[in-house]
Amino acid sequence: MEISEALSLIRAIPDFPSSGVLFQDITPLLANPDAMNAIISALAEFDTSADIVAGVEARGFILGSALAMQRSSGFVPIRKKGKLPADVFSQSYGLEYGHDIIEIHRDAFSPAQNVLLVDDVLATGGTIEAALRLIEEAGANVSSVVVLLEISALGGRSKIAESYPNVAIHALVVA
Repeated sequence: MEISEALSLIRAIPDFPSSGVLFQDITPLLANPDAMNAIISALAEFDTSADIVAGVEARGFILGSALAMQRSSGFVPIRKKGKLPADVFSQSYGLEYGHDIIEIHRDAFSPAQNVLLVDDVLATGGTIEAALRLIEEAGANVSSVVVLLEISALGGRSKIAESYPNVAIHALVVA
């Protein structure tokens, strides 16, 4: 399947999860094995130098786990508060529609390990910036960030670049 055909399966849902938000629903893409394979193959081309993949809950888990398997590398989950059983680092952040907290295990990485950070959408940049801080706090380096979709009008890339100017950000689609 061509990457453009796979990406065409993403559907926009207005006013979800709150009024004024145009949610990008990737579940039709995930349900199609040919589309999923095309997406993971395309994402894998962005960064081949990372030692391990980390993904942000929840859709970053799906993409990140599949990407880690394709690369034969490990996967580290970055979860919402209270979901990890061992000692964690925590980071609060703002969303397009509220605030939240994500966490990572303190022992998630080996010292100075290079991490490929994966999420589905880059919008305001709050989630990804919080994940970058957690990875840094855990003693690892982010080699790059990979997302399926970037919503450029929300300015997330610029926000992240202010704090992390040396981290490359790659998106399959910039809308």
